[in-house]
Amino acid sequence: MDWLIAAVLGVVQGLTEFLPISSSAHLRIVGEFLLPGEDPGAFFTAIVQIGTETAVLVYFWSDIVGIIRSWCASLVGRREKGDPQARLGWLIILGSIPIGVLGLAFQDAIDSVLRNLWITGAMLIVFGIILGIADRVGSRERGLEDMTWGQGIVYGLAQAMALIPGVSRSGGTIIAGRLMGFTRESAARYSFLLAVPAVMASGFYGLVKSLGEPMVLGWGPTVLATAVSFVVGYVVIVGFLKFIQTKSFAIFVWYRVALGLLVFVLLGTGVLSAV
Repeated sequence: MDWLIAAVLGVVQGLTEFLPISSSAHLRIVGEFLLPGEDPGAFFTAIVQIGTETAVLVYFWSDIVGIIRSWCASLVGRREKGDPQARLGWLIILGSIPIGVLGLAFQDAIDSVLRNLWITGAMLIVFGIILGIADRVGSRERGLEDMTWGQGIVYGLAQAMALIPGVSRSGGTIIAGRLMGFTRESAARYSFLLAVPAVMASGFYGLVKSLGEPMVLGWGPTVLATAVSFVVGYVVIVGFLKFIQTKSFAIFVWYRVALGLLVFVLLGTGVLSAV
């Protein structure tokens, strides 16, 4: 049964990681149904995210290699000052600092209090509404080459909000991008690239910390969930980037609000346990 549960959670992770609907919220909610009274855990979530971020590495491989090469060349003066690829590398490093610092500072709360489903439901609704507003008022002019250092910091702070289940890593960064005037595609693309260092670091940190510790799901099922999330995640990246070329984020706004309200109803009727 653990293997089937792990496979389902892997599909959930792959489907939701790159959409602005919060993968951690979905793992928390679906996990409550599959494992009544037991939370799959923040570390399980972090480890399984390695699978989806590996999908990002594969899909954006040429972009990532180009950014790394340009960034390394800039360190030894072999690139012109202001080279867009090297600059993007520095911006990703800068944007990864907030989530790393806040993640370590509030680790205990992230693993316990902030996983309360009342909070998750509220975040789904609140940030769903904010996403709708940002997408409506945001302009469609700026590309990643136009990003300033200040905007890089804002992106990083927005990503850090995803430490709270229900906010969504991609949702937070896309909201920030749209409010700062970036196109839907640029905002989504940068949310994927910015997530790689933070999620990989979080995943491997969770992996190391889990060694020797009891897990709700064993290592075999966890590895399966990670592999499944990679395959599903890759398909979602391809589909999502095509979708936003012609469509708005409205469908995700309505979905978030509906899911948040459903969580409240299920909690109020005792079907779900908040902790």
